[in-house]
Amino acid sequence: MTTRAGFVALIGEPNAGKSTLTNRLVGAKVSIVTHKVQTTRARLRGVAIDGDAQIVLVDTPGLFKPKRGLDRAMVAAAWSGAADADIVVLLIEAHRGITDGVEEILERLAQFPAETPVALAINKIDRVKAESLLALAKEMNDRRPFAETFMISAEKGRGTDDLKRWLGESLPEGPWLYPEDQIADLPMRMIAAEVTREKLTLRLHQELPYQLTVETESWEERKDGSARIDQIVYVAREGHKGIVLGHRGETVKAVSKAAREELEEFLGRKVHLFLQVKVRPSWLEEAERYAEMGLDIRDAT
Repeated sequence: MTTRAGFVALIGEPNAGKSTLTNRLVGAKVSIVTHKVQTTRARLRGVAIDGDAQIVLVDTPGLFKPKRGLDRAMVAAAWSGAADADIVVLLIEAHRGITDGVEEILERLAQFPAETPVALAINKIDRVKAESLLALAKEMNDRRPFAETFMISAEKGRGTDDLKRWLGESLPEGPWLYPEDQIADLPMRMIAAEVTREKLTLRLHQELPYQLTVETESWEERKDGSARIDQIVYVAREGHKGIVLGHRGETVKAVSKAAREELEEFLGRKVHLFLQVKVRPSWLEEAERYAEMGLDIRDAT
């Protein structure tokens, strides 16, 4: 039996649906999904199986014009993930069409080696009429001849099986890169931190979600089969601490409950989750924080 394996980079603007598509192809939630843009920080790798092929999905941060150091590091990570991949999939939104951001991505893709297959996935197809989809697909392929074009709804699963099958058939022959039962290459401590950060992002508003980070401080396996997880939410300012805690601690309690329930479903066992909120003004400038997110602080300068 011939096996195939390789890396597939999903690139696109923020909120194009990369995280949703990653979770859909993997068949489990491995990537943070919110209505807010720029929530994916690390190059999360989800592992999908299609027949004899193992597809390692690199869910890169959304490509946008960076304003802060963290933004610059995120964009650098996205392009680095794409450059290292066996296949690149450009995800665009059907109802937004060819935006300025998509134009910039197309210009950058023109610099990629010709031997790297680049596929186009037009997402959120349920938002436009068929004739508009066909016109968009033609215009995009006139700008750049893509290896394949797929029309999908990552949220509803339409067209994603065809994309997954093509990815599996197009990867190079070789042994699988991960054990069969592994769905992500992040340690569980980091996945748990991402789950909590997602709940915070959904609960809070304005700029605060991008000025906080979550770390899993300790993970204790208990004799009864449950797990005790202690996490720290780092915020940049004293005023942010009160926002995260909420009135009488209601916000952090609600976040903890939502994160615990999702982790219990993910792990299939009971979880005891404890959150602390600490002020750490310099966390956005600390190399260690960047490394934990899979980013390089040198890209932030």
